[in-house]
Amino acid sequence: MEPVLSVILVIVSIANIAVLGILVFTFSQMYVKTRAQLPLGMIIFSTMLVLHNEIGAYEYFAMHTLFSSEIFLYLLGVHITELAGILIFLKITWN
Repeated sequence: MEPVLSVILVIVSIANIAVLGILVFTFSQMYVKTRAQLPLGMIIFSTMLVLHNEIGAYEYFAMHTLFSSEIFLYLLGVHITELAGILIFLKITWN
């Protein structure tokens, strides 16, 4: 079951990276137009979250044998919650 959950975790991490990429692009456009500090901070914040998800995706794919099987559902919950949060953040940003 762990390899299946590992694949699901990687898929959710890739979804997070895609949404964060959209956020980085959106904030980059805002920064170019306004030169305000807030979009610049959001670009840095979103980029750090992208790095977090890239490292996590690699970790779940390459090192799944090092994790205990009980932790995968917890990690899946954390990443799904993160995806929901950044989707809400994207919706708020676009409004």
